[in-house]
Amino acid sequence: MMQNAHIFKIQRYSIHDGPGIRTTLFFQGCPLRCPWCHNPESQKMPGKIRAEEMDGLVSGLISEIEKDRIFYDDSGGGATFSGGEPLSRPDLLFRLLDQCREGEIHTCVDTSGCADAKFLSGLAEKADLILYDIKLMDAKAHETLIGKPVFPVLDNLRRLSDQKANVWMRFPFIPGMTDTKANIKAVMCFLEKDTVFRKIHILPFHKAGEGKYEALKFKNPMKEIKPPSPERVAEVKAEFESRGFQVIIGG
Repeated sequence: MMQNAHIFKIQRYSIHDGPGIRTTLFFQGCPLRCPWCHNPESQKMPGKIRAEEMDGLVSGLISEIEKDRIFYDDSGGGATFSGGEPLSRPDLLFRLLDQCREGEIHTCVDTSGCADAKFLSGLAEKADLILYDIKLMDAKAHETLIGKPVFPVLDNLRRLSDQKANVWMRFPFIPGMTDTKANIKAVMCFLEKDTVFRKIHILPFHKAGEGKYEALKFKNPMKEIKPPSPERVAEVKAEFESRGFQVIIGG
């Protein structure tokens, strides 16, 4: 399984990163520092890709994706680019998206939206589906907890809506952080007023990444936080649905 300084993991037979059975490539590097991150090893930014390396890197990764084509054809799946943040390396991401389109492989990109607007515009043209995180609407809370301003994330989402991009929203449901009544209401109001997007995945916090923090000797800011109860998740699901959203738990 090919891995390198720019792709830190390739996960096969994934059913949680877009439709069907997928091969997910996790990009190294992320501009955010979400305290609930399940891939803390992905946060450090890698060096630039040398021009003489790019063709071989793209070719090798496409070969890895092609190995699972039979599963895509049977399930309506394809390749997903996650991270980290795929748009932290747009040169590589866009080359991979172009190659997948030439090979008639469905593509999905999982993004925080924290990237230059021109890259989001290009993404709308090249990716078949975009999974877009919306976390915290309060500007101060977003910058304090996540490390970056929220306004570029929201502006980029508006642009994707204007471009009529195919977007599924994702809402990390984090106790004590994103799960407040005020934040949930603000998320719904923003999506209703400023976008056309009405499909949303609620992603309840879980402890799956805890072992990574221990192995990497990283401080785990979520160590004492418990996952939300099924009852609380169901309550929020019903709240979104009452406003006309199509809601999926997980994925």
